Amino acid sequence: MKTVKYIGLDVHKKMIAIAIADAEGEVRSYGMIENNLSALDRFCRQQVSSGCELRFVYEAGPCGYGIYRHLKSKGFDCIVVAPALIPRKPGERIKTDRRDAVKLARLYRAGELVAIYVPDPQDEAMRDLTRAREDACLATRKAKQRLKSFLLRHGQIFTGRSPWSNAYWNWLAAVSMAHAAQQIVLQEYIDAVHESEGRVQRLTEQIRQLLPQWRFAPLVEALQAMRGVSLIVAVTTVAELGDLRRFDSAEKLMAFLGLVPQLYASGDTIRSGAITKTGNGHVRRVLVEAAWAYRLPARISTRLRQRQDSIAEPVRQIAWKAQLRLCARFRQLAGRKKIKPVIITAIARELSAFMWDIAKHVTVIGV
Repeated sequence: MKTVKYIGLDVHKKMIAIAIADAEGEVRSYGMIENNLSALDRFCRQQVSSGCELRFVYEAGPCGYGIYRHLKSKGFDCIVVAPALIPRKPGERIKTDRRDAVKLARLYRAGELVAIYVPDPQDEAMRDLTRAREDACLATRKAKQRLKSFLLRHGQIFTGRSPWSNAYWNWLAAVSMAHAAQQIVLQEYIDAVHESEGRVQRLTEQIRQLLPQWRFAPLVEALQAMRGVSLIVAVTTVAELGDLRRFDSAEKLMAFLGLVPQLYASGDTIRSGAITKTGNGHVRRVLVEAAWAYRLPARISTRLRQRQDSIAEPVRQIAWKAQLRLCARFRQLAGRKKIKPVIITAIARELSAFMWDIAKHVTVIGV
């Protein structure tokens, strides 16, 4: 029977700190190796030659999942853990690469680490695309803020009803600044807005074109049967979470998204607070945006009916059930004088549960 060695890796841009924990005994620091696959292979060959089974662990970070996929392809056991979920002692004030690697190896041996979901390379590619669009949307919002701040600073205020409409752009074209330098600045701010909006449109179109080639395309299409769940909401949710069926229950999905309230219970005192905001913030954001659609009475609009044309009847029934439930829930909470952010968060939490239910009715090839 092979002995097991638990290998903790503290991965950085150029170097990897390694620690080794045998099945019993003290955890020892191995030292540093270069952060490249050749150096990692040499280390693996050295350890395997002693007849040991190697189990690797490292933290998720900016270096991605290349090491995980490489070790898996070589037949080694490897997990990636979230830094926020690694147990930490309250009194720890010293942090070094060596200590981090030793801690990972020790905790992995003790069974106190939980592996995160590592996406398939194709799924990660789609996730990169949705995050690039999200970054472009953020850049657009900041560009618009800079333009409006510049105009306000110089007393140029639009009196129309709707900003960023055709009337607004026509008004901007007629704005004349006092100095030539300021006119140049105004034009540069305007061009920055147009450029950012163009990026958003291009990335959105690429998502639409590449979606049919993705293995999760059927699930994305099915999720769009729900009110408020547009193409971007559905793609972002699936790209970030993968197969929703990997969660044993809807409650676990809601907890993973950080949409459940914090709980403090001690003795006779039980107190709940704001949502935990743990897990994936990208999905939590798009679900909150989608939840606003349920502030209006339940109905099947023309656009929603078009999205549901090719959807199976069980999925359409779930989507309608979600509408009836969530629209009534919004009215109920509003009648109790809850503030809008609290109501929307509660709607987003239940919306994720209905999405999980839809995922159970969709067959995805390769999953």
